[in-house]
Amino acid sequence: MIKYGFRIRTRSGLMVDNLLIHGRDEVDAERKLRQMYPHCKVLQCTVHKPGKSAELAAAR
Repeated sequence: MIKYGFRIRTRSGLMVDNLLIHGRDEVDAERKLRQMYPHCKVLQCTVHKPGKSAELAAAR
């Protein structure tokens, strides 16, 4: 799965940066985000693909 990084504003107005969520695609990751933070506003979404070190660790 791919990690998606979100920057959100919660319904109470707090900013949450660098919130990483695994998902099959961006829609799946945002669905999981909204389960944890209902009525939040997504300010930014970035894709974090695994590097070679993560692939090696997964192979072990």
